[in-house]
Amino acid sequence: MHVKQEFNDQNRDLLVNINGALVHRDDAGISPFDSSVQGGDAVWEGLRLYDGRIFRLTEHLDRLEASARAISFTDIPPREDIIQEIRRTLSANTMHDGVHIRLTLTRGLKVTSGMDPRLNTTGPTLIVLAEHKQPVYATTGVRLVTSSVRRFPPECLNANIHHANLIQSIMAKIEATDAGADDALMLDTQGFVAETNATHIFIVTRDVVRTPHTRSCPVGVTRGAVIEICGNEGIDCAAHDLTLEDIYEADEMFCTGTMGELTGVIKVDDRTIGTGQVGPMTRRLSELFRRLTASEGYGIA
Repeated sequence: MHVKQEFNDQNRDLLVNINGALVHRDDAGISPFDSSVQGGDAVWEGLRLYDGRIFRLTEHLDRLEASARAISFTDIPPREDIIQEIRRTLSANTMHDGVHIRLTLTRGLKVTSGMDPRLNTTGPTLIVLAEHKQPVYATTGVRLVTSSVRRFPPECLNANIHHANLIQSIMAKIEATDAGADDALMLDTQGFVAETNATHIFIVTRDVVRTPHTRSCPVGVTRGAVIEICGNEGIDCAAHDLTLEDIYEADEMFCTGTMGELTGVIKVDDRTIGTGQVGPMTRRLSELFRRLTASEGYGIA
């Protein structure tokens, strides 16, 4: 089972980077006039550090910048500046491996409270939060429950805008917790599977790997790596509209994400997936992903 994340004593004296200022976690703060506080008006990325290298940093920064442009940020820090602040944060915290980085870019400070972006006159706020954090899910598999909260269709909100207003995910997570599950499986408004409250999903049926389309979920970086691995290994893998029946009837199921890498799913609602244990394709792809993260990445720490 997935155990609730708890305080890690290694992170007791973390230094958090806010617009270049390295501040002890207990003293770090964001102004009540910041757009992230006013309306969740921010974009973000989760990065993972492996042996001094950040996995797929370019892809993560591509998504950060595209999301900021999509919601009309007038100022986006140069990529080299963002990378330098990540490097400074890791160095200040003496971090080299087993680290998760939450990178947040807000629209910045407003001259007075309100939704209008014209109230933002001082440029964006860049926050680099690096924590000692191993993958958060149990290797024995997790249990999901289908949430009543639906993901927005693209005509309501483009899911590929990686924004920081996560209330849909939070509400779904609360439902899952109340139901005794680890996370929530979320559908789109047509009833097709979108993702979980925190991760992308894949199913395996007769050695064919399938994943939902990205109409109602973002194009995930770890998801993309898994699809790439399948292509390199000759594993049949494609995106499909997946129903709950497809999930229930699958031989295997797994989740992907930076926070947890690849994680087997052994039960959805009251249905056991496959044998009720992490399956052979999931184990194979997890090992191939481990090799990939051990062999590539942007050297930074």
